[in-house]
Amino acid sequence: MALHLARLLHGAGHRVILADTPARPIAASSKACARYHRLPPPRFEPQAYAEAVEALIRAEGIGLVIPTCEEVFHLALAWRGGTMPAKVFAPDIALLAQVHNKHSFIRLAEQLGLAVPETTLLNSRDDLKAVRGRSRDLVFKPVWSRFASDVLLRPPPEALDAIAPSPAVPWVAQRFVEGEEISVYAVAREGRLKALALYRSLYRAGKGAGIFFERIEEDAARELIQRIVAGTSWTGQISFDLMREPNGRVLPLECNPRAVSGLHFFRDPARFADAMLNDGPEIRPDVAAPQTVRLAMWIYGLPGALRSGGFGRFRKAMQAGQELLAWPGDSAPVKAQWPALAEVARVALREHISLQAASTRDIEWNGPASG
Repeated sequence: MALHLARLLHGAGHRVILADTPARPIAASSKACARYHRLPPPRFEPQAYAEAVEALIRAEGIGLVIPTCEEVFHLALAWRGGTMPAKVFAPDIALLAQVHNKHSFIRLAEQLGLAVPETTLLNSRDDLKAVRGRSRDLVFKPVWSRFASDVLLRPPPEALDAIAPSPAVPWVAQRFVEGEEISVYAVAREGRLKALALYRSLYRAGKGAGIFFERIEEDAARELIQRIVAGTSWTGQISFDLMREPNGRVLPLECNPRAVSGLHFFRDPARFADAMLNDGPEIRPDVAAPQTVRLAMWIYGLPGALRSGGFGRFRKAMQAGQELLAWPGDSAPVKAQWPALAEVARVALREHISLQAASTRDIEWNGPASG
């Protein structure tokens, strides 16, 4: 997402400085990147991170900081004192935490008059015991999580013995909603929608992040997003997981207050930058073809297709999908996938975690107790 956003803003005439914790991220190789700065890991060194960000802003004369992933929470915490010499394109930490929390987000949507799936907060073994008999109708997930990590989907009661909700590590039990999943990427300014992409993920890396995306249209989903954005006076990027039931009703499942892959359906730099930065008119996606990362499809999509007997479908998807890393006159990031993947793989091996978990290990934010 950082690479795509950098290309859009660079294409609109802005100087783009990138900063992150890896040594060799893909985006740093792009022509859109005027300079790359490596930062301390905010999850483990929050004070050093905040100081490094402030020093970078002053050294480069940066006027606006645009988060792309979970560093948004660490940046919002750094901005709390009001002394940072630049603006950050995100709400304050209180609102970010409210929507990121998988229980308080549902309560917020409910307060805004939206239909929501039954969602119960689990703070103890006793809370878990109260819903144990209905486990086959529920989805269990940590309040603070990402990429569908640790999700238990309609588990048998005995599977719940493996989790231990507590006030420090709360979970939710949410009614399993039958239907079609809808992913959402949006940009808003002061409660007004500026960009919106609705899509579905036809292939995923395991249970979590999508790797092949197809655009869809859904008026009910758009109305839902407008209600939330207006009701929170949102400024920044925001994303959602929704579910369209067979009767057409659209329900919110959870919110990610950051960029997601729907951003790749925008490729017009001038229009996107005008909407995001200059309060220009709302824009619709200008890309129709499915978007994918071919390397991820080979790593994750092909093995799944071979196991399920869906190789023909996989082959057609690979033919139809547009490589989202490709960009006219900027070929280096496609090659830069390999050293970037190797760096993430080393972290995964060292920490005995998945590639997905390794990719966000340094920037994860798991609630107020963590930051």
